[in-house]
Amino acid sequence: MDTSLAVWLVVALSVAAANLPFFTERVFGFVAVKPAPGGQAHGKRFALRLLELIVLYFIVGAVARLLESRIGGVFTQNWEFYAVTACLFLVLAFPGFVWRYLRKRRV
Repeated sequence: MDTSLAVWLVVALSVAAANLPFFTERVFGFVAVKPAPGGQAHGKRFALRLLELIVLYFIVGAVARLLESRIGGVFTQNWEFYAVTACLFLVLAFPGFVWRYLRKRRV
């Protein structure tokens, strides 16, 4: 696989994975959330969306590491790398957050 193609694949996967928790009411896009016991139909709570975002960060990281190992040697990373990529993943999730929580809803 070409290096440039692998980089763009990881970027596209990151954008999609970062916004997935905010654009769907299902966990990881597949598992439906059960309604609250009171009969009220609540969607996913913010804590569940945040947990899903963290899990998706690690999944995208594993895919990126796999692609890096197929291209050549895998570089060792320190904590700074993970701090920067986690912040970048949160920035990529901003459009989904705005769409879910800050957009005015028409009634």
